[in-house]
Amino acid sequence: MKLALLGTGLMGYPMAEKLLEAGYQLCVYNRTIEKALPLEQAGAKVVSTSAEAIEQSDVAILMLTDANAISEVLFSPKSSISFSQKTIIQMGTILPEESLQFESRICSGGGVYLEAPVLGSTPNVIEKSLFTMVGADSKEDFDKFQPIFNAFSKAVYYVGPVGKAAALKLALNQLIASLASAFSLSLGLILKEEIDVDLFMDILRKSALYAPTFDKKLNRMLERNFSNPNFPAKHLLKDVQLVSREVQKCGLHTSLVQSLIEILQQTITAGHGEEDYSVLFNTICPQ
Repeated sequence: MKLALLGTGLMGYPMAEKLLEAGYQLCVYNRTIEKALPLEQAGAKVVSTSAEAIEQSDVAILMLTDANAISEVLFSPKSSISFSQKTIIQMGTILPEESLQFESRICSGGGVYLEAPVLGSTPNVIEKSLFTMVGADSKEDFDKFQPIFNAFSKAVYYVGPVGKAAALKLALNQLIASLASAFSLSLGLILKEEIDVDLFMDILRKSALYAPTFDKKLNRMLERNFSNPNFPAKHLLKDVQLVSREVQKCGLHTSLVQSLIEILQQTITAGHGEEDYSVLFNTICPQ
């Protein structure tokens, strides 16, 4: 099975490495080709267009920023890609309706489409500890392509038809923003009240309120060092904006998610969009 991976960013690059380690024949495409070139030394073939990548593969994996980037790669008039007998696996965070639209266009062209968003960041790819959630219109398709996901995953889940994995991913990413914001507010209060942080964390860790992400982000917040991000703030804002659209569509209350959007927008306006999303601590607890 020949694979292509389109998008060699924070997640795509280590995914490509894991696929090569697993023995797959792989070609890679990135809009900024220089970011993909080092993968040649690991055995990948680097191509200059998305059409080349898909033409030379049986299965094309997309790890792209958003639906616009996916559309540009797949459906640009310059690409003229044939999807006949091709499988497209979309792994980014997009709306369920966007995923269904991609499925319709690809399947109408004779291809197969799966969605497979992941929970985790760059270190989880390297450690093969991602949680991969798959939406496919048949369990047979899930079973056929599960070995690909095993190359970088701790667990792979069949969620249901296309659209359901995309919705599950949004529900989980809402928690990323909510937990980071809630912890930032509590930690900020502890600091402002001059209470011992170690005491606070000791109690928190022993309680039902604890989440492991609190310890993962604690030192970043205390040191206000948000460089070398695993997940930049600007990408979290994009995801939370998608959450807002989906919860509104479902008739759910939106005030919580709107507050998260406001916090992240202020964070990015202050010039922190490229930093780790935990930089929202600076907005919630200014110096």
